[in-house]
Amino acid sequence: MDDNTRLLLIEWAETYNDPKYFEEDPIAFPRRFAELERRGERTVKDVEVAAIFAAHFAWGRRAMIVRDCGRLFDEMDWRPYDYVMKGEWRCDPCSIHRTVKWSEVAAICSRLKTVYEELPSIECLSQDEIRVRIYGQKPDLKAPNKKINMMRRWMVRDDGKVDLGLWKNTDPGSLLIPLDVHVYDVAVDLGLTCRKPKDIVTVKEITGVFDDIFPGDPCKGDFSLFGYGVTHPKQ
Repeated sequence: MDDNTRLLLIEWAETYNDPKYFEEDPIAFPRRFAELERRGERTVKDVEVAAIFAAHFAWGRRAMIVRDCGRLFDEMDWRPYDYVMKGEWRCDPCSIHRTVKWSEVAAICSRLKTVYEELPSIECLSQDEIRVRIYGQKPDLKAPNKKINMMRRWMVRDDGKVDLGLWKNTDPGSLLIPLDVHVYDVAVDLGLTCRKPKDIVTVKEITGVFDDIFPGDPCKGDFSLFGYGVTHPKQ
């Protein structure tokens, strides 16, 4: 990486790590519950549940994601932890977000209830445990786990800007860049990776580049990638 690219990545991270760019974004929902938690009106568990579902819905157009997250939390009466633990979940084959059906939401709620009956916080779970025990997917140690890494970034990073910083027992240096097709394409354009597979090895390679730029806080680089998308819109 040349010095100009490095400086641009730093500039984009500083510029776009700003709440004004994320008002219409999935993180707006756990952020709202985090504000209520600070006022003593909700708990960290409400934020965790909100983050689990906001991350799960985070594919497609932002406006659609925000609309459908709003529909979900309306169904939960804006008390996500209580909704999970009550055990009376809407469970039908109707879509709530793209291919996600209410029955899938109910299944995630059921698994969350089991986890909360055993553990004080989702923070206690590893990435693969979140994948299997909450999202109900098969174990896959090669998977990039984009939504899990994004949710963990929200909950762990604590610079008082966009991310929430509510998980105090997780080292920000252990976080991994959330990788999807768009992020992969940006990373290739910037020369951060030349690997073809969009797997955990590529995730760690890109994360390693950002750990060199932002020691101990590699996921600050996620804002650099967002900044690239803003400054290089598709024609």
